[in-house]
Amino acid sequence: MTAKITKPASKAPRKKAAPAPADEDGTRSRILNVAIQEFSRLGLSGARIDEIAAETGANKGMIYYYFGNKEGLYVAALEESYTRFRQIEHGFHLDELPPIPALRALVGSTFDYHAQHPEFIRMVMTENIHNGEYIRKIPTLKAINKPAIGLLEGLCARGVEEGVFRPDVDPVDLHMSISALSFYNVSNQHTFSFIFGRDLKAADVHAKRREAVIDMILRYVRA
Repeated sequence: MTAKITKPASKAPRKKAAPAPADEDGTRSRILNVAIQEFSRLGLSGARIDEIAAETGANKGMIYYYFGNKEGLYVAALEESYTRFRQIEHGFHLDELPPIPALRALVGSTFDYHAQHPEFIRMVMTENIHNGEYIRKIPTLKAINKPAIGLLEGLCARGVEEGVFRPDVDPVDLHMSISALSFYNVSNQHTFSFIFGRDLKAADVHAKRREAVIDMILRYVRA
């Protein structure tokens, strides 16, 4: 009796990983732009991947390809929000200005950025509602924000050397004061405007408040 020869079963072909899109950077950037708006408007729990994909013009698979899941997308959107905010400081040449005009320019630009980008304010507020849980997952965040303090350290040192700034000004405290005065004008604009009958979004109110904030900061640091 002849033994029956059994051929080994052929292996199923391996699935190839999804290729990266041709316009990889552009697609990722578009997804982040929409995600920042959605997360700032609806929060982490309220934002929907389906809606972000539809608004972006990409499919859900592309979002998962880049970011893994909704939490990963939120973390990336948070990182991008801080990165964009800090990029405004890269164009400054404050060392070319005397200390007081330099600080005036820095405070004014910071105030304007907050007013022009309410989505950044809402992203920060959302993350604080989460007790900073997700910001801890951004290993680059401290490095992104460190130059802001370095900028103020150099500015304060020059101001002290020239005798126009107090020697006891802490750059971190100064940064906090600038941020707080700029942040509040946006974060509380709806409640404040209703309670006190002053439209914080009006151009004339914005301009007056901007000068007041600059004046407060300069009075705080002046010798």
